[in-house]
Amino acid sequence: MTTAGVAAAVTAALAAGPGIAAADPAPPSEASQTDVNQTDVNQAAANQAGAKTVEVEIPGPEHGGAAGSGHAHVLADGRDRPAPRLSAREAAADGEVTKVIDNGSTADRLDVVVIGDGYTAAELAQFHTDAKEKWAELAAVEPYTTYQSLFNVWTVDAVSNQSGVSGDPDRATVRDTALGSYFWCDDIERLLCVDQTKVDSYVTRAPEADLVIVLANSSKYGGAGYNEPSETLGYEGIATASAGNERSGQVAIHETGHSLGKLADEYFYPGYPGYEQYTGPEPADINVSTLTADRMAAQHAKWHRWLGEESPDGGPVGAYEGGGYFVKGLYRPTDNSLMRVLGKPFNLPGVEAMIAGFYRHATVATAVTPTDRTLRAGHTAKVAVPRLAGAGVPYAKQLTVRWSVDGKEIKRLAGRTEVHVSELALRLLDLKKHRLSVTVTDRTSSVRDPEIAKTLRSTVSWTVRL
Repeated sequence: MTTAGVAAAVTAALAAGPGIAAADPAPPSEASQTDVNQTDVNQAAANQAGAKTVEVEIPGPEHGGAAGSGHAHVLADGRDRPAPRLSAREAAADGEVTKVIDNGSTADRLDVVVIGDGYTAAELAQFHTDAKEKWAELAAVEPYTTYQSLFNVWTVDAVSNQSGVSGDPDRATVRDTALGSYFWCDDIERLLCVDQTKVDSYVTRAPEADLVIVLANSSKYGGAGYNEPSETLGYEGIATASAGNERSGQVAIHETGHSLGKLADEYFYPGYPGYEQYTGPEPADINVSTLTADRMAAQHAKWHRWLGEESPDGGPVGAYEGGGYFVKGLYRPTDNSLMRVLGKPFNLPGVEAMIAGFYRHATVATAVTPTDRTLRAGHTAKVAVPRLAGAGVPYAKQLTVRWSVDGKEIKRLAGRTEVHVSELALRLLDLKKHRLSVTVTDRTSSVRDPEIAKTLRSTVSWTVRL
């Protein structure tokens, strides 16, 4: 990719408005002043043909720490190939849905849909194993570890005619697969693209999808981040990864930082004219800023509540120059978080942003007793509260459970998950209808922003009458 092409991409991204991170230049090892800007060529060709393109993030090189290597515009429908022809037996297995992790109803949980590509009907058992292993890898990273009970995980079987995916082991290899996955997307070997229309056709089989992960039946390093929310299906994004490559899993986790956490990239590339100094407005992204630590503290801006705190990725939270693809002029919260370096944890502001993302889709109070009927003296109001890993005694300290009648708290009921209506008799002697409510609040110390904290509570109410 030429420097001029990168400059155009960055300028276009900045012009798109606040909150849109600038598209970053490719690393020096992959670009030269004489390279053809293949992304611009692809974009122009797609425009002429009327084809839809999407922006994807390119993973960093396999041997190195960089979490990403820029962005590319690729065809949303992938390569122009016909749908695989399946036998009757294969067609019967195609599209089968399995709930791998069941933590509750889709209405109250963040639903992750995992789809495999390059798995034949005989290899579906291996796909299920791969899906569980990738979820375990993701769940080992905070804050997923603590909040894994807020997630449901679904697999959707996509049957391919051939095992493996295109571009593995070399770019001349072509496989007939359900989702059309292929390496060498945009002429970048490790960029693993898919046919998004075909992916969506399988996503619709699942009851709900908030996040989609596509696993390629390959051990080759690669992945991609499709981080634009789906306009039709509502999911936050698609992360692609090779099922048999450990570092590819890290790529997928990094991509969820964009899709769920709405985090900007914290990496940058030195040595590119025009990217030594950022001179634009203050970005809306919560983890990059034009402010130094002193100015941030004085203005009570961005991650000021975390300044000075020791972060999981090492060192105190501050304002480290370099981020959002620029060497100077933009600051990141810590030196080496997962948004900059694969294999590292999220930093403290990143953890907070991820928790906020979880709660956009999940709640901590689920009505077990139906709420659409009036409860009488012989009834019980019951609520389900998730068990958060690492929170010690269930519901203690981090989750509070409080009951009230007509807005007035009954303190003796605190911490309980079920209440008999007859216990409320002294408050219901008037025989009128009353409102019984339970509010569950997550008081995690990982959230300091009051606006985010407001979203970490759920209330369930019933009408009661003696």
